[in-house]
Amino acid sequence: MGGDHGPTEILPAALHVLKKHSKLHLVLVGQEEVLLKAFADNNVVPNEQISIKHASETIEMHELPSKALRRKKDSSMRIAINMVQDGEAQACVSAGNTGALMAISRFVLKMLPGIDRPAICSTMPALQGHTHLLDLGANVDSSAEQLFQFAVMGSELASASENLEAPSVALLNVGSEEMKGNDRVKLAAKLLAESHINYVGFAEGTDIYSGKFNVIVCDGFVGNIALKASEGVAELMSQHAKESFQKSFYGKLAALVTMPVLRDIRRKLDPRRYNGASLLGLRGIVVKSHGSADKVSFAHAIEEAIVEVEKNVPDKINVRLEELLTERELV
Repeated sequence: MGGDHGPTEILPAALHVLKKHSKLHLVLVGQEEVLLKAFADNNVVPNEQISIKHASETIEMHELPSKALRRKKDSSMRIAINMVQDGEAQACVSAGNTGALMAISRFVLKMLPGIDRPAICSTMPALQGHTHLLDLGANVDSSAEQLFQFAVMGSELASASENLEAPSVALLNVGSEEMKGNDRVKLAAKLLAESHINYVGFAEGTDIYSGKFNVIVCDGFVGNIALKASEGVAELMSQHAKESFQKSFYGKLAALVTMPVLRDIRRKLDPRRYNGASLLGLRGIVVKSHGSADKVSFAHAIEEAIVEVEKNVPDKINVRLEELLTERELV
Protein backbone atom coordinates (compact mmCIF):
# COMPACT_ATOMS: atom_id res chain seq x y z
CA MET A 1 0.00 0.00 0.00
CA GLY A 2 3.04 2.29 0.33
CA GLY A 3 4.96 4.51 -2.02
CA ASP A 4 3.66 6.98 -4.56
CA HIS A 5 1.76 4.41 -6.61
CA GLY A 6 0.76 1.55 -4.28
CA PRO A 7 -0.74 -1.56 -5.94
CA THR A 8 -0.93 0.20 -9.33
CA GLU A 9 2.78 -0.49 -9.89
CA ILE A 10 3.52 -3.08 -7.20
CA LEU A 11 1.10 -5.74 -8.50
CA PRO A 12 2.42 -5.58 -12.11
CA ALA A 13 5.96 -5.78 -10.69
CA ALA A 14 5.00 -8.86 -8.69
CA LEU A 15 3.43 -10.53 -11.73
CA HIS A 16 6.54 -9.76 -13.79
CA VAL A 17 8.86 -11.39 -11.24
CA LEU A 18 6.60 -14.44 -10.90
CA LYS A 19 7.08 -15.18 -14.60
CA LYS A 20 10.80 -15.63 -13.92
CA HIS A 21 10.52 -17.61 -10.66
CA SER A 22 8.09 -20.50 -10.85
CA LYS A 23 8.63 -21.55 -7.20
CA LEU A 24 8.15 -18.05 -5.79
CA HIS A 25 5.09 -17.19 -3.70
CA LEU A 26 4.27 -13.52 -3.13
CA VAL A 27 1.81 -12.23 -0.55
CA LEU A 28 0.41 -8.75 -1.13
CA VAL A 29 -0.47 -7.25 2.23
CA GLY A 30 -3.01 -4.43 2.27
CA GLN A 31 -6.65 -3.43 2.10
CA GLU A 32 -8.41 -6.38 0.49
CA GLU A 33 -10.93 -4.32 -1.51
CA VAL A 34 -8.20 -2.17 -3.04
CA LEU A 35 -6.04 -5.18 -3.88
CA LEU A 36 -8.91 -7.18 -5.40
CA LYS A 37 -9.68 -4.24 -7.69
CA ALA A 38 -6.01 -4.08 -8.71
CA PHE A 39 -6.08 -7.83 -9.43
CA ALA A 40 -9.19 -7.38 -11.58
CA ASP A 41 -7.59 -4.46 -13.45
CA ASN A 42 -4.65 -6.74 -14.28
CA ASN A 43 -6.91 -9.66 -15.31
CA VAL A 44 -5.58 -11.95 -12.59
CA VAL A 45 -7.05 -13.66 -9.53
CA PRO A 46 -5.29 -14.71 -6.31
CA ASN A 47 -3.71 -18.14 -6.76
CA GLU A 48 -1.05 -20.47 -5.37
CA GLN A 49 1.72 -18.08 -6.44
CA ILE A 50 0.24 -14.73 -5.47
CA SER A 51 -2.21 -14.15 -2.64
CA ILE A 52 -3.70 -11.38 -0.51
CA LYS A 53 -3.48 -10.81 3.23
CA HIS A 54 -5.85 -8.15 4.53
CA ALA A 55 -4.63 -5.20 6.59
CA SER A 56 -7.14 -2.61 7.75
CA GLU A 57 -4.62 0.23 8.20
CA THR A 58 -1.95 1.95 6.13
CA ILE A 59 1.01 4.08 7.17
CA GLU A 60 1.19 7.38 5.29
CA MET A 61 4.51 8.68 3.97
CA HIS A 62 4.42 11.73 6.29
CA GLU A 63 3.60 9.84 9.51
CA LEU A 64 6.10 9.88 12.36
CA PRO A 65 7.76 6.45 12.81
CA SER A 66 7.07 6.48 16.58
CA LYS A 67 3.33 7.00 16.03
CA ALA A 68 3.19 4.40 13.27
CA LEU A 69 4.90 1.90 15.57
CA ARG A 70 2.53 2.53 18.49
CA ARG A 71 -0.77 3.16 16.77
CA LYS A 72 -0.81 1.23 13.49
CA LYS A 73 -0.58 -2.38 14.63
CA ASP A 74 -2.85 -3.56 11.82
CA SER A 75 -1.04 -1.66 9.09
CA SER A 76 0.12 -3.45 5.95
CA MET A 77 3.74 -2.75 6.90
CA ARG A 78 3.39 -4.13 10.44
CA ILE A 79 1.58 -7.27 9.30
CA ALA A 80 4.14 -7.93 6.55
CA ILE A 81 7.03 -7.67 9.01
CA ASN A 82 5.13 -9.81 11.54
CA MET A 83 4.87 -12.48 8.82
CA VAL A 84 8.66 -12.53 8.53
CA GLN A 85 9.01 -12.78 12.31
CA ASP A 86 6.46 -15.62 12.48
CA GLY A 87 8.03 -17.54 9.61
CA GLU A 88 5.05 -17.06 7.28
CA ALA A 89 7.30 -15.16 4.87
CA GLN A 90 11.04 -15.18 4.28
CA ALA A 91 11.36 -11.50 3.38
CA CYS A 92 9.46 -8.22 3.33
CA VAL A 93 9.67 -5.68 0.50
CA SER A 94 8.14 -2.24 1.00
CA ALA A 95 8.01 1.10 -0.80
CA GLY A 96 6.47 2.77 2.24
CA ASN A 97 7.64 5.24 4.88
CA THR A 98 11.37 4.54 5.42
CA GLY A 99 11.45 5.68 9.05
CA ALA A 100 8.42 3.59 9.94
CA LEU A 101 9.81 0.56 8.13
CA MET A 102 13.08 0.87 10.03
CA ALA A 103 11.39 1.38 13.41
CA ILE A 104 8.90 -1.47 13.00
CA SER A 105 11.51 -3.86 11.59
CA ARG A 106 13.86 -3.17 14.48
CA PHE A 107 11.07 -3.54 17.06
CA VAL A 108 9.56 -6.73 15.63
CA LEU A 109 12.55 -8.59 14.18
CA LYS A 110 15.22 -7.34 16.63
CA MET A 111 18.91 -6.96 15.86
CA LEU A 112 21.43 -9.71 15.21
CA PRO A 113 23.78 -10.38 18.16
CA GLY A 114 26.71 -7.98 18.10
CA ILE A 115 24.98 -5.45 15.83
CA ASP A 116 24.09 -2.15 17.48
CA ARG A 117 22.08 -0.56 14.71
CA PRO A 118 20.70 -1.54 11.30
CA ALA A 119 22.21 0.01 8.17
CA ILE A 120 20.71 0.76 4.78
CA CYS A 121 22.76 -0.64 1.90
CA SER A 122 22.19 -0.22 -1.82
CA THR A 123 24.16 -0.56 -5.03
CA MET A 124 25.47 2.37 -7.06
CA PRO A 125 26.38 2.23 -10.77
CA ALA A 126 30.13 2.23 -11.46
CA LEU A 127 32.57 2.12 -14.37
CA GLN A 128 33.16 -1.53 -13.54
CA GLY A 129 29.98 -3.21 -12.31
CA HIS A 130 28.57 -1.48 -9.26
CA THR A 131 29.45 -0.54 -5.69
CA HIS A 132 27.64 -1.47 -2.47
CA LEU A 133 27.32 1.70 -0.37
CA LEU A 134 26.23 1.84 3.28
CA ASP A 135 24.89 3.38 5.46
CA LEU A 136 22.48 5.50 3.41
CA GLY A 137 20.63 7.23 6.21
CA ALA A 138 19.65 4.89 9.02
CA ASN A 139 22.31 6.28 11.40
CA VAL A 140 23.35 9.93 11.15
CA ASP A 141 26.03 9.56 13.81
CA SER A 142 28.00 6.30 13.94
CA SER A 143 30.88 5.19 16.14
CA ALA A 144 34.02 3.46 14.89
CA GLU A 145 32.65 0.15 16.18
CA GLN A 146 29.41 0.65 14.26
CA LEU A 147 31.32 1.49 11.07
CA PHE A 148 33.19 -1.79 11.61
CA GLN A 149 29.84 -3.59 11.90
CA PHE A 150 28.58 -1.91 8.72
CA ALA A 151 31.69 -3.13 6.93
CA VAL A 152 31.05 -6.71 8.04
CA MET A 153 27.42 -6.54 6.91
CA GLY A 154 28.26 -4.93 3.57
CA SER A 155 31.02 -7.44 2.93
CA GLU A 156 28.75 -10.42 3.57
CA LEU A 157 25.98 -8.97 1.39
CA ALA A 158 28.41 -8.33 -1.48
CA SER A 159 29.92 -11.79 -1.04
CA ALA A 160 26.51 -13.45 -1.21
CA SER A 161 24.95 -11.38 -3.99
CA GLU A 162 28.05 -11.17 -6.21
CA ASN A 163 29.56 -14.59 -5.40
CA LEU A 164 32.79 -12.94 -4.24
CA GLU A 165 35.09 -14.81 -1.87
CA ALA A 166 36.63 -11.69 -0.33
CA PRO A 167 34.91 -8.44 -1.39
CA SER A 168 37.14 -5.37 -1.17
CA VAL A 169 35.97 -2.97 1.55
CA ALA A 170 36.90 0.71 1.87
CA LEU A 171 35.95 3.54 4.23
CA LEU A 172 34.63 6.73 2.65
CA ASN A 173 36.92 9.61 3.63
CA VAL A 174 38.02 13.09 2.59
CA GLY A 175 41.20 11.62 1.09
CA SER A 176 42.96 8.32 0.54
CA GLU A 177 45.99 9.16 2.70
CA GLU A 178 46.23 7.46 6.09
CA MET A 179 46.54 10.70 8.07
CA LYS A 180 43.26 12.12 6.73
CA GLY A 181 39.83 11.85 8.30
CA ASN A 182 38.27 12.25 11.73
CA ASP A 183 39.07 10.11 14.75
CA ARG A 184 36.12 7.76 14.23
CA VAL A 185 37.10 6.94 10.66
CA LYS A 186 40.74 6.42 11.66
CA LEU A 187 39.76 4.10 14.51
CA ALA A 188 37.36 2.18 12.25
CA ALA A 189 40.22 1.77 9.77
CA LYS A 190 42.39 0.32 12.55
CA LEU A 191 39.66 -2.15 13.58
CA LEU A 192 39.17 -3.29 9.99
CA ALA A 193 42.89 -3.54 9.26
CA GLU A 194 43.28 -5.85 12.28
CA SER A 195 40.42 -8.12 11.15
CA HIS A 196 40.19 -10.69 8.37
CA ILE A 197 37.86 -8.46 6.35
CA ASN A 198 39.45 -7.59 2.99
CA TYR A 199 39.91 -3.96 4.01
CA VAL A 200 41.80 -1.98 1.36
CA GLY A 201 41.92 1.54 2.82
CA PHE A 202 40.16 4.85 2.34
CA ALA A 203 37.95 5.74 -0.62
CA GLU A 204 37.08 9.22 -1.86
CA GLY A 205 33.72 10.34 -3.20
CA THR A 206 34.70 9.70 -6.82
CA ASP A 207 35.52 6.08 -5.95
CA ILE A 208 31.82 5.36 -5.43
CA TYR A 209 31.50 5.28 -9.22
CA SER A 210 34.92 3.95 -10.18
CA GLY A 211 34.24 0.30 -9.38
CA LYS A 212 37.58 0.03 -7.55
CA PHE A 213 35.90 -1.25 -4.38
CA ASN A 214 33.09 -3.74 -3.89
CA VAL A 215 31.91 -2.11 -0.67
CA ILE A 216 32.26 1.47 0.59
CA VAL A 217 31.31 2.23 4.19
CA CYS A 218 30.29 5.52 5.81
CA ASP A 219 27.84 6.80 8.41
CA GLY A 220 24.27 7.54 7.35
CA PHE A 221 24.72 11.31 7.39
CA VAL A 222 27.48 11.18 4.79
CA GLY A 223 25.92 8.31 2.84
CA ASN A 224 22.53 9.94 2.47
CA ILE A 225 24.08 13.21 1.27
CA ALA A 226 26.22 11.30 -1.25
CA LEU A 227 23.14 9.45 -2.51
CA LYS A 228 20.95 12.55 -2.85
CA ALA A 229 23.78 14.57 -4.42
CA SER A 230 24.25 11.79 -6.98
CA GLU A 231 20.54 11.83 -7.82
CA GLY A 232 20.68 15.61 -8.20
CA VAL A 233 23.68 15.50 -10.54
CA ALA A 234 22.01 12.81 -12.65
CA GLU A 235 18.88 14.94 -12.98
CA LEU A 236 20.95 18.04 -13.80
CA MET A 237 22.86 16.25 -16.57
CA SER A 238 19.68 14.77 -18.02
CA GLN A 239 17.94 18.13 -18.09
CA HIS A 240 20.92 19.93 -19.65
CA ALA A 241 21.26 17.22 -22.30
CA LYS A 242 17.58 17.55 -23.25
CA GLU A 243 17.82 21.35 -23.47
CA SER A 244 21.00 21.22 -25.56
CA PHE A 245 19.53 18.77 -28.07
CA GLN A 246 16.32 20.80 -28.41
CA LYS A 247 17.96 24.20 -28.91
CA SER A 248 18.33 23.98 -32.67
CA PHE A 249 17.70 21.88 -35.75
CA TYR A 250 21.29 20.63 -35.65
CA GLY A 251 20.90 19.69 -32.01
CA LYS A 252 17.83 17.62 -32.84
CA LEU A 253 19.67 16.03 -35.74
CA ALA A 254 22.60 15.19 -33.43
CA ALA A 255 20.15 13.63 -30.99
CA LEU A 256 18.85 11.30 -33.70
CA VAL A 257 22.38 10.26 -34.68
CA THR A 258 23.50 9.66 -31.11
CA MET A 259 20.23 8.02 -29.95
CA PRO A 260 21.64 4.44 -29.77
CA VAL A 261 24.54 5.66 -27.59
CA LEU A 262 22.24 7.73 -25.38
CA ARG A 263 19.92 4.77 -24.91
CA ASP A 264 22.82 2.54 -23.91
CA ILE A 265 24.04 5.12 -21.37
CA ARG A 266 20.52 5.54 -20.02
CA ARG A 267 20.14 1.78 -19.63
CA LYS A 268 23.43 1.44 -17.74
CA LEU A 269 22.68 4.37 -15.41
CA ASP A 270 18.94 3.74 -15.06
CA PRO A 271 18.28 4.11 -11.29
CA ARG A 272 15.45 1.62 -11.57
CA ARG A 273 18.05 -1.13 -12.09
CA TYR A 274 19.56 -0.33 -8.69
CA ASN A 275 16.35 -0.11 -6.66
CA GLY A 276 16.10 -2.17 -3.50
CA ALA A 277 18.02 -1.11 -0.40
CA SER A 278 18.73 -3.78 2.19
CA LEU A 279 18.08 -3.12 5.88
CA LEU A 280 21.07 -5.02 7.23
CA GLY A 281 21.62 -6.17 10.80
CA LEU A 282 18.10 -7.44 11.46
CA ARG A 283 17.08 -11.00 12.34
CA GLY A 284 15.18 -11.15 9.06
CA ILE A 285 15.26 -9.81 5.52
CA VAL A 286 13.68 -6.44 4.79
CA VAL A 287 14.21 -4.58 1.50
CA LYS A 288 13.24 -0.94 1.05
CA SER A 289 12.09 0.17 -2.38
CA HIS A 290 12.18 3.80 -3.47
CA GLY A 291 8.83 5.46 -2.82
CA SER A 292 8.47 6.54 -6.46
CA ALA A 293 9.22 3.05 -7.77
CA ASP A 294 7.43 1.93 -10.92
CA LYS A 295 6.92 -1.64 -12.13
CA VAL A 296 10.55 -2.05 -13.25
CA SER A 297 11.99 -0.53 -10.06
CA PHE A 298 9.88 -2.55 -7.66
CA ALA A 299 10.61 -5.75 -9.56
CA HIS A 300 14.32 -5.16 -8.90
CA ALA A 301 13.59 -4.72 -5.18
CA ILE A 302 11.79 -8.09 -5.14
CA GLU A 303 14.73 -9.67 -6.96
CA GLU A 304 17.08 -8.30 -4.29
CA ALA A 305 14.97 -9.94 -1.58
CA ILE A 306 15.03 -13.25 -3.46
CA VAL A 307 18.84 -13.21 -3.61
CA GLU A 308 19.12 -12.48 0.11
CA VAL A 309 16.73 -15.31 0.94
CA GLU A 310 18.55 -17.78 -1.30
CA LYS A 311 21.94 -16.79 0.14
CA ASN A 312 20.65 -16.61 3.73
CA VAL A 313 22.34 -13.23 4.25
CA PRO A 314 21.32 -12.57 7.93
CA ASP A 315 22.80 -15.88 9.08
CA LYS A 316 26.01 -15.26 7.14
CA ILE A 317 26.37 -11.82 8.73
CA ASN A 318 25.77 -13.33 12.15
CA VAL A 319 28.36 -16.10 11.70
CA ARG A 320 30.96 -13.74 10.24
CA LEU A 321 30.56 -11.17 13.01
CA GLU A 322 30.90 -13.85 15.68
CA GLU A 323 34.15 -15.01 14.07
CA LEU A 324 35.60 -11.49 13.90
CA LEU A 325 34.62 -10.60 17.46
CA THR A 326 36.13 -13.86 18.73
CA GLU A 327 39.35 -13.06 16.82
CA ARG A 328 39.52 -9.66 18.49
CA GLU A 329 39.06 -11.17 21.98
CA LEU A 330 41.91 -13.63 21.37
CA VAL A 331 44.37 -10.94 20.30
